[in-house]
Amino acid sequence: MDEDRFNTSMRKFLKQLGVTSQQEIGLVVREMNAASGKLKVRAVLTAEGTDLNHVVEGEIELPAPSSET
Repeated sequence: MDEDRFNTSMRKFLKQLGVTSQQEIGLVVREMNAASGKLKVRAVLTAEGTDLNHVVEGEIELPAPSSET
């Protein structure tokens, strides 16, 4: 296997994952008009045809509500 192609392909996937995940989380936070606090999140990574089941859990600090006048 060509390591450079593998690493490039993996970085491309991870970049897409990061960008799209950030967009989706941002949409959810705006839609729920959340007050300040934390949003518990969980991501599950699987790979078809393998036993991969990697779970990442965390909390995202929510922005303080804006005082629009």
